[in-house]
Amino acid sequence: MFRKEVLNFKIYETMKGDHRIWLDKNESPFDLPPELKDKMFHELKTIEFNRYPDISALPFREKLAEHLGLDVSNIVVGNGSDQLIDCILDLFVGDQVVIHTPTFGMYTFYAKKKGLELVDIPLDEGYDLPCLDSYGDHVKVIFICSPNTPTGNMIGRDSIVDVLEKGHPVVLDEAYIDYARESNMGLVEEYDNLIILRTFSKAYGLAAMRIGYAVARPSVIQQLSKIVSPFIINKISMKMAEMMLAQDELIRERVTFVKNQRDKLISEFSAYAYPSDTNFVMLDLDAYDYLLERGIVVRRLEGRLKGKIRVTVGTESENREVTAALKDYLDTKGC
Repeated sequence: MFRKEVLNFKIYETMKGDHRIWLDKNESPFDLPPELKDKMFHELKTIEFNRYPDISALPFREKLAEHLGLDVSNIVVGNGSDQLIDCILDLFVGDQVVIHTPTFGMYTFYAKKKGLELVDIPLDEGYDLPCLDSYGDHVKVIFICSPNTPTGNMIGRDSIVDVLEKGHPVVLDEAYIDYARESNMGLVEEYDNLIILRTFSKAYGLAAMRIGYAVARPSVIQQLSKIVSPFIINKISMKMAEMMLAQDELIRERVTFVKNQRDKLISEFSAYAYPSDTNFVMLDLDAYDYLLERGIVVRRLEGRLKGKIRVTVGTESENREVTAALKDYLDTKGC
């Protein structure tokens, strides 16, 4: 009765429990300011809950396009960027999905769910893309995450261009781009095989709202829009995202705080920390259990990164506490 892919599927799970500090999901440390929540509650009174939202989220897409300096024809939105990954895998011909581990786990999740062949071409020792002459003839899509999770580094622009030049569809996931030095958004004008993914879950602090979007040439967006579910984003999420788009100064302040705290964490553990252009730091410390015993949840890394942890930048007090705990951990190890 059930597809074999479903029967053999491993449920995607995260840590649960009653812990004091959660630094495992790369969330923003900031909730919405009370005044914005009050404004949102007022907006709720104006929403007709018995009516569907705009079928293609056009009013929101127009505001987003203006914010990005793009045309609305360059943008499609989704219920989180994860949902767009799912749709993109229905968009192109081919049966091979190329990933470069270590990287975001949802590329594997959706590829396996659809029964597609997963081709893993690992990142090199510097966590950049390997140089290949060819990716083969059956590639459906190549996923590149930059800045990359869980390593935190930017993928070199020349490396990305080299992959684009091969001609295969490429998805460049820029979920953490607000914390980075530069974006590759300009490449959309040069390559019709490029789709860039963005999210409101990180710098904008709207993880609970589930809002993502894709940017590409109009010819690509036109086809992708056909297979994105109608009414994909609810009215509340769109209202909240529109409000946050108008909060440039607040977002800049929060991003600056996170970057300063990130760099401070890297400086404190310079012998163990990897460079980061994100809101987290990868540390070459096998301290997951030690921190968990103290009520601090971070991400335990596996596979090639076994023995390392990924620590999300939290509030100032959370960062002080995790720093102190990690120093205690190093003391116990005689480091």
